[in-house]
Amino acid sequence: MTANRRPVYDVYSQDCPARQTLDRLADKWTLLLIGRLRGGERLRFNQLRREVQGISQKVLSQTLKKLERDGLVDRQVYATVPPTVEYSLTDLGTTLGETIEHLSRWAESNMPTILKAQQRYDARNAGG
Repeated sequence: MTANRRPVYDVYSQDCPARQTLDRLADKWTLLLIGRLRGGERLRFNQLRREVQGISQKVLSQTLKKLERDGLVDRQVYATVPPTVEYSLTDLGTTLGETIEHLSRWAESNMPTILKAQQRYDARNAGG
């Protein structure tokens, strides 16, 4: 490959590294954290934990580290006692946040239709 050629990524190819990114983005905690950080403010760990209800401390920590590694979240440490740590979206994370916002609104606005479809399906398939 020449220096000027960029690799071509195809998520439908089993060896495409973009699949790892899609796998990470398919995680509900990733979507919720990026969605919550979308406002542009820097949030502390415990604030994120309170606002993204149901996430454990361990999962929050793991997810934030993965998002930081992927270049989606910025972690800022302040030299206080104890140290203050705040998280925010990077420019890349902000572009993803816009997409997640649309996905979240779609899920919320279509829940009545989805729930009815699930009820119809369950009634048709009851008993086996």
